[in-house]
Amino acid sequence: MDREALYRDPYPVYARARAAPGLTFSDELDAWLVARYADVREVLSRPGDFSSQGALRPDVLPGPRAFAELAGAPGGAPVVLSTDGAAHTRYRKPLTRGLSPARVTAALPFVRTTAAGLLASFAQAGQVEWMAAYARPLPAAVIGHLLGLDPSDVPGAVRAGHRAEELLFTPMPEDEQVAAACEVAALRHLLDRHARASLSEDNLAGDLARALTDRNEVVSNTENLLLAGHLTTTALLGTVVHHLLRDRRQWELLRARPDLVPAAIEEAARYEAPVQGFRRTVTRPLTLAGTKLAAGETVFVSFGSAGRDATVFDRPDTFDITREPVRHLSFGHGVHGCPGALLAREQLTITLELLVRELPGLRLAGEDVTMAATLIHRAPERLHLVW
Repeated sequence: MDREALYRDPYPVYARARAAPGLTFSDELDAWLVARYADVREVLSRPGDFSSQGALRPDVLPGPRAFAELAGAPGGAPVVLSTDGAAHTRYRKPLTRGLSPARVTAALPFVRTTAAGLLASFAQAGQVEWMAAYARPLPAAVIGHLLGLDPSDVPGAVRAGHRAEELLFTPMPEDEQVAAACEVAALRHLLDRHARASLSEDNLAGDLARALTDRNEVVSNTENLLLAGHLTTTALLGTVVHHLLRDRRQWELLRARPDLVPAAIEEAARYEAPVQGFRRTVTRPLTLAGTKLAAGETVFVSFGSAGRDATVFDRPDTFDITREPVRHLSFGHGVHGCPGALLAREQLTITLELLVRELPGLRLAGEDVTMAATLIHRAPERLHLVW
């Protein structure tokens, strides 16, 4: 299997890894695959033994011309996702404050207004490509709002964030790499200016600028937040609607029982983890699941596989919003648990309640849905809906 095939449908590989004794080495990931729920939880609970450095190791290294474009822009510093210990705590603290329940609650009127406006923009058309018209714009607008960005800057900033991801995970011709790097460099200059202007402001950019002070750290962690702050929610907005409509009984049940909205969100996260997993680096010789690992070896901790573990979840390959709740690991666990999980859940709640009320006749326009070739934000590339 090549890497793209794995990324588009990793579940058969996960199933074989869960059934095999010990850990399975994945050539496509160049890492030991941690596939069982208990083993995933154990790794996440032992950050001293499994370092987050290299959590998002690139699949592609940009060429020298692309690097030259990035060299003149601020950034390039470590981020919360890929650090340990005191550095991780320092990077995470302003995120925890900025994404606190109080901050999220204060943002909900903006979320509701934006969600309603997006839905109204296509409600009369009778059809929509959901990912482009709603699943991407809503979380982008929300994270832009929390950062305090000018709304006119948000679409370009989000696009540049995607280009940063493409530079590291999508093979491209050299000229395309350079074009992407130019967009990323422009984004970093924008975030640098915005951070300095936000030092006295009560927003996420101000929180990061005051807490970190180093220009490169501020820009890198703001850029990381911009991307992470909407990709997870975008992915879940795609997968929850897809799976609710793929089995019409699930959608009709949600219409009849809107109280199941929270359960539908958790089931979508379990069934199709938006971030399928991250790498960890072994810090000392140890044994995990009966497999001996040397210091410096890499494991891929699969949240997506943990959510399909039959020892924890009954009928794990069935999407069922009436499932008895069992804590999934799709938002991580321990010190690296997702600080934006509450914000994601609130956007999903508002969206599902809006859809059930305003578009009860919603259905898939066709059966063929292609998943994006990435493990970072597992979502449909396109999702055509009609009503």
